[in-house]
Amino acid sequence: MSQPHPVADAEIAGRKTVAVLGSTGSIGVNTLEVARQLTDRIRVSGLSAHRNLDLLVQQTREFNPDWIVATNESCAKKYRWPKLPGTQLLIGHDQLDQLVTDVQTQVVVAAIVGTAGLRSTLAALQAGKTVALANKETLVAAGPLVMDLAARSDATILPVDSEHNAVFQCMQSGRRSEVHRVCLTASGGPFRNFSREQMQLVTAEQALAHPTWDMGQKISIDSATMMNKALEIIEARWLFDLSPDQIEVVVHPQSIVHSLVEFVDGSVIAQMSPPDMKLPIQHALTWPDRVTGPARRMMFQDAMSLEFRPPDIGRFPAIALGLQVARQAGTAGAVLNAANEAAVAAFLDRKIGFCDIVRACQDVLQQHAFEPQPTIEQILEMDRWAREETGKWILA
Repeated sequence: MSQPHPVADAEIAGRKTVAVLGSTGSIGVNTLEVARQLTDRIRVSGLSAHRNLDLLVQQTREFNPDWIVATNESCAKKYRWPKLPGTQLLIGHDQLDQLVTDVQTQVVVAAIVGTAGLRSTLAALQAGKTVALANKETLVAAGPLVMDLAARSDATILPVDSEHNAVFQCMQSGRRSEVHRVCLTASGGPFRNFSREQMQLVTAEQALAHPTWDMGQKISIDSATMMNKALEIIEARWLFDLSPDQIEVVVHPQSIVHSLVEFVDGSVIAQMSPPDMKLPIQHALTWPDRVTGPARRMMFQDAMSLEFRPPDIGRFPAIALGLQVARQAGTAGAVLNAANEAAVAAFLDRKIGFCDIVRACQDVLQQHAFEPQPTIEQILEMDRWAREETGKWILA
């Protein structure tokens, strides 16, 4: 007689078991806020963190997950771990695979910033999990491989980025074949009204001061350069199976409309909400259901205006670079992503200027040996190469 398939206790109780990768970052903290408000629907089964181990312990004591992973071995081995009854501690980045493939885990929130989150996301997809994807770099670097793996393993990818989650919601209004174009909105960041001369003098402190969103350092800098839109263009190209010519960016300073989808008949569907990451996170965690949650609500009793304008490519060349890479595909996405990560780190360390970030990406991208259909090993090797080349560019 065949044995029954193991079923999580939380599933029996009607709750989804959720593993949060990068639980101490901005997306991770917001995810746990949603989980805190939806205890009847969500049980946190796993957490991971890199360096902020004090917060990881605090989160563990509150949510009592089955597993926690401290991915930075050096930090983890020096840390004085308290007793955490009922929770198994794993040390090392490779241990993420055990967390995401565990039979108890139903949903994996992939919120580790950068290509550091690529392998764990692939492992979750290989295991057929539902992946709430906040790590845009996964699709930027390896979009075709990721989407093919998801299709073959019957895994589900639900976007957590506010723009892509908005596109996902808007697309429910028609058939995929009826989509004419997608417009990703951009706040424009803190320098949307700066001249080119002013942008040459931008400091790290200014770039981190986003006018609308509260985000981590790397994402805040990407918003300031609008490299986040470049990466989102590439991500949208693979996530929604779009031609690059179907993707546009529009500056919307109020950050109320998160994306728009135009259908072939001319109808435009927009997703609107206050700028609060808890809403797209909750949508991904509870989909296909909609439930009351902690996100802020629109106040239509208050007067407001919504502004839209095309981006200035001359001041924000990252957008054109994103479209170029989306058209080129292959290893171009991995190189752009890695070069940007290295350049942003150098800017935060005061080694290069603000406008040098995109210049470094352009130059490294032009130098790379393009491979149209790379394997995951080639992608990771190109990632390593691009970081090294960006380092040389910075020292030149």
